[in-house]
Order: sequence, then structure tokens, then C-alpha cells
Amino acid sequence: MAIDVKQLSDSLQAQFQGLNGRHPGMWPLAPRILCTVGVVLAVVGAGYFGYWSGQFDEQEAGAAKEAKLKAEYTEKSQQAVNLEALRAQKVQVDQYVERLQKQLPSKAEMAALLSDINQAGLGRGLQFELFKPGQVVVKDYYAELPINIKVTGNYHDIGAFASDMANLPRIVTLNNMQLASPVSGGNILTLDAVAKTFRYLDPEEVAAQRKAAADKKKAAKP
Repeated sequence: MAIDVKQLSDSLQAQFQGLNGRHPGMWPLAPRILCTVGVVLAVVGAGYFGYWSGQFDEQEAGAAKEAKLKAEYTEKSQQAVNLEALRAQKVQVDQYVERLQKQLPSKAEMAALLSDINQAGLGRGLQFELFKPGQVVVKDYYAELPINIKVTGNYHDIGAFASDMANLPRIVTLNNMQLASPVSGGNILTLDAVAKTFRYLDPEEVAAQRKAAADKKKAAKP
């Protein structure tokens, strides 16, 4: 049985005519169905934007929080498994730091260390043309003292002097070294260098450093 499309279209159009002033319950079938669909869509849209969208956002936030908590749990579980190994590693680090601290002189011991550096050069037969301690540079946990030195001697004695610096009981480094011969073709050499030695901070200096850091942090706040 063939369907007359034009007749069907005319029938539908006829159902939408003369609706003004009539109660919706008395409308023909097509307008009532269309009206019902429109009301349903309006209710669904209002419900989504007014209620469900907030729940969806809360669900997404909850899922993100859950993923974060799972990651934290995994990390803390791994730390718990390796706790004993981490404690042993901390003990080793503390022992290493303690050994390094023992190699740092106190402020009172700095004069003796400077004397040791001078005696190391004299003991190798070197002639000091310059031995000038510079300005102390205070770091977070230690102080650094640069010493400008200039010594003259033969190549082997200067090399032995550099080795003596490395073998001192305290930490001393040679920096910015320049080796030159004052006489062309001569056997005598001149070493210009900056010897740096380090000491730990006394309690007053540590307190001053902490106060300066706290004041700087306080000043940086808006």
C-alpha cells in the first residue's frame, strides 16, 4: 500500500491549525506529541544545567582526588617498604657529613691552619712573595677564606707543595693557578694561585645567618 506523502503532509499541517485558544489536552495528536517532546527537552536541559552539571563536576573532582590519593598511597607504600634501607642510608650520610665537618677548622683554629700552609711551602724550599688572606665569605653552613699566594721555586718543589696542600688534615684547595718562569729557559718557576680553606660557623654566626634568612623571607612576602 503506497503512502501519499503529500496527503500525509497536508494532514499534519492541518493538525497545527486553529490551536490558539484551545486547551492543549484537546489538541490533535501531532501537536501534543511535539509539545510533550519540547517539555521533556526543556526539563532535561534545565535539570542538566541547574543540577546535574554540578554533580558531574563534583564527580570529576572526586575522581581526580582519588587518583591523587592513590599515587600518594603508592609512593608512601614504597617508602614504607624501603624504610630500613633509607634509615641506613641516612646514618651513612650523617657519618660522612660528620667526617667532613671534622676537616673544617673553627674560627680559633684558622690561624694555625694558615701557619700550616705557610710552613708547607717553606718546608719545600719555596720562597713566598705573596701570602695575603682575603675577605671571609660566609655561606649558609660554612665560611670560606681565600688566600692569595705567590711562591717561587723549582718545578718539583712546587708540585710537592701542591700535593702537601691536598694532604693537609683540613680542607684546602688551590684555585686559579698560573705557573710561569720569570727567566726564559730557567729552572725557577713562579706559582700564582688562590688557596681556599673553609671553616664551620660558630653558633653566633649560625644564629645570624638564620635571622638574615628569616628577615629576607619576611621582606619578600607581599
